[in-house]
Amino acid sequence: MKKMFFLFSFIQLIMVNVFAADDISIIPQPVKISRSSGNFILPKNITIELNSHLADVKETALEFSKKISIVTGYQTRITENGTNSLNAIHLFLNKKNDVALGDEGYTVSVTAKGVFIYANKPAGLFYGLKTLLQLLPKEIESNSFIQKSSWIIPAVEITDYPRYKWRGILFDVVRHFFTKQEVKSFIDNMVKYKYNMLHLHLTDDQGWRVEIKSLPKLTEVGAWRAERTGRWGEFSKPSPDEPKTYGGFYTQDDIKEIIKYAADRYVTILPEIDIPGHSLAAVASYPELSCTPGTYQVNSGDRFMIWKGKDFYGLLDNTLCPANENVYTFLDKVFTEVAQLFPFEYIHIGGDECYKGFWEKSEACQQLMQKEGLKTQEELQSYFIKKVEKIVQSKGKKIIGWDEILEGGLAPDATVMSWRGMKGGIEAAKMNHHVVMTPNDFAYVDLYQGDPVAEPPTYSMLRLNKSYEFDPLPEGVDPKYILGGQCNLWSERLSTMRHAEYMLWPRAFATAECLWTPAAEKNWNSFYQRVEKQFLRFDISQTKYSRSMYDPVFTTSKDANDSLLIQLKTEIDGLDIYYSFDETEPDNFYPKYKNQLSIPKDASNLKVITYRDNKPIGKLIVMPIAELRKRAGKK
Repeated sequence: MKKMFFLFSFIQLIMVNVFAADDISIIPQPVKISRSSGNFILPKNITIELNSHLADVKETALEFSKKISIVTGYQTRITENGTNSLNAIHLFLNKKNDVALGDEGYTVSVTAKGVFIYANKPAGLFYGLKTLLQLLPKEIESNSFIQKSSWIIPAVEITDYPRYKWRGILFDVVRHFFTKQEVKSFIDNMVKYKYNMLHLHLTDDQGWRVEIKSLPKLTEVGAWRAERTGRWGEFSKPSPDEPKTYGGFYTQDDIKEIIKYAADRYVTILPEIDIPGHSLAAVASYPELSCTPGTYQVNSGDRFMIWKGKDFYGLLDNTLCPANENVYTFLDKVFTEVAQLFPFEYIHIGGDECYKGFWEKSEACQQLMQKEGLKTQEELQSYFIKKVEKIVQSKGKKIIGWDEILEGGLAPDATVMSWRGMKGGIEAAKMNHHVVMTPNDFAYVDLYQGDPVAEPPTYSMLRLNKSYEFDPLPEGVDPKYILGGQCNLWSERLSTMRHAEYMLWPRAFATAECLWTPAAEKNWNSFYQRVEKQFLRFDISQTKYSRSMYDPVFTTSKDANDSLLIQLKTEIDGLDIYYSFDETEPDNFYPKYKNQLSIPKDASNLKVITYRDNKPIGKLIVMPIAELRKRAGKK
């Protein structure tokens, strides 16, 4: 009998440990987390206890309360008693500051008797509740009532705080306009994973998205363009008299509402006014700002910048003229109103991809260069940026710009956002300038995340496992100059929020973990398993995401006889790849990939699909043999 009892106890212990490994799936991974035995069952009358009268704490509790009530149907009440009542959720500000937690850290203790979240500041309580939501069953992500017999939270002890204070996402609302409500929804999703910085790209060649009252043409003209649908960069050029009906902009009241909405969720908004390049919308509105006289219109996605590798040239002048004093008067008006709207200490001034060929042809620019002793066009752009910095500083703000602002000499107090890899950030940090790392080889989430034959068109590749390798701190750089990092969602090739979500998730999970979690705590195998649990939550919330991590990676080579060979692998473990060459759709009764494949004579396509546990998990990919030959350099 005793043997049976001990056997039963041992089985129970095993089951608890299995449950412990399976029921906790948090992104980003906390600094410290340990599973205890038992669970907390959410009572049908939930008390949320506070020990603070601060409005921010109460607002955070109220948002959580509403979410819980809607989904569970349970009654909730918020009290400010600050007691240790049983079967309650306690949100307590520390009476004595816990230095390790900082302003955004928190601790969570879940036992069978209640939930206790402690933090130094209201932001920490906010993030603690975001973690608590991830501890609840996936159905909590519903936007409406879900019938469940019980809502269980596993007993756990968590200590958590961010690695970096700048944890951002760039959202390009220019190339395609997203409404005020869509921006709010974007914020709701990013804060679930503890992002705290929204970089709004507000101006570019394809539109001007923020109202400047002293310059009304910027939104009367610059916010609108001819409508096009299809493949970006291959659109036809609009005629001058074609109706300009596609676009939109945010009024200043809209901006204030978005800023308030973000601030209530501990998100800071960084506005970007992209100059001196990427300024066609401004030039179309006020043509006198250009070095090149002519008639301009807002770009509609037709190609006017030609790229050859890393070099590029412009077919028309999309820049502001650095030799025109009216440009600086214009920018003074713009930055006056932008500075009054946005409370953040920084304004992003762009500085990237500025084609200077039209400056070389400008007599005014050449005269300015001679007068100021400027030897190169890069020094001319540096002259421009330094003047802009003084304008921005006169509004009580600091500038941040893309790493091209290093060329020709960095403005004295500028912060650099390094996008062309890490090199620019390393250079700036070694010059004792602050840096935000957002390298395109790790953090550009508008790129392909699976094989291009099965993905929406874009121009380069960034798979999930590569995203997860991002480390904002390069070797040999003083960490005090690295503010943090962000991923960038450029919208040339995405026109709907559903497509934006598809490109963002799951790669934004990876960036979130790279910026929050200590580098030593990161683990790829753990991460992708937690990503899969987030997929289930997104299914409930009806948020779109990509499943491309399940699809095979194709690699081509040639044997000694110059015959084509194909290697297949997957980003994650435990998947089987099945294939066919006979134009039928393979399933798990077809040949399973084990070794590199040679191409049968006359085969036109290789079709592949991935399975897990005899169930399809990836999408069917039809790979033309001609494409594989092209990749291998064969005709």
